[in-house]
Amino acid sequence: MKFAYADPPYPGQAKRLYGDHPDYAGEVNHAELIEHLVRDYPDGWALSTSALALPDVLTMCPTGVRIAAWHKNNAPPIRTTGRWIWAWEPLIVAGGRQKRYETPDVYDAISCRQPQSFPGMKSPVFTRWMLALLGATPADTIDDLFGGSGLVAEEIKIFNHQPVMPLFEVDGVQSRYVDRRPGRRHHAFKTRG
Repeated sequence: MKFAYADPPYPGQAKRLYGDHPDYAGEVNHAELIEHLVRDYPDGWALSTSALALPDVLTMCPTGVRIAAWHKNNAPPIRTTGRWIWAWEPLIVAGGRQKRYETPDVYDAISCRQPQSFPGMKSPVFTRWMLALLGATPADTIDDLFGGSGLVAEEIKIFNHQPVMPLFEVDGVQSRYVDRRPGRRHHAFKTRG
């Protein structure tokens, strides 16, 4: 399958955060971006945005998208309106691989650290969570559309090169095994064979 992750400058934030960068080209047209995602990534895609911009961005999305929440447990709170302090970011997810028996469940919310060296940077933990929400496997193609720090692309590269556990068949049932202790095999997941 072919997936995409888009982490553009959030609406209304591009000039403030990236105006002094040599490749700054103004605000991202989110309507065009979402059209591109829908057209070129029918298997699925994920889009990061801000909590403040979420209502407007959702009006541009097709029906059926899901919203997941990333709580940045070390990020300095950003006060944007009145007494509200935003400490989370939404992740909009469209499509993705349907759940199979051998894939573990994944929560629609995560709490993890945000790297502090680059505005908007996403951690490896965030990236793995986003890939799990899409149901991505190491055999899939995952395009990082806004390279930024390069950390997401690096984690995708590591993910794509991880070994896949082999399937074993026991009494007509395919099972994956995980060695937890030397000399022992334990069922990790089961699928009907």
